[in-house]
Amino acid sequence: MVVSDVRVYVLHKAMKGMGTNDSTLIRVIVTRTEIDMQYIKAEYAKKYKKTLNDAVHSETSGNYRAFLLALLGPNH
Repeated sequence: MVVSDVRVYVLHKAMKGMGTNDSTLIRVIVTRTEIDMQYIKAEYAKKYKKTLNDAVHSETSGNYRAFLLALLGPNH
């Protein structure tokens, strides 16, 4: 499994079920380069049939949501 694929799984797991693992979301999103994040976003959408931006939007709120979405960049 490629390292980025692991991050896709970790992000999904952090938002699955009741509650959100905020420390995992922050760790993975904040520490990725823009190029890594583009790959992660594409793989997330392919694997889970939902964009990472949409998943983050549905699992977070307020300034925290705005911060994470700003780091993720455009939703495509």
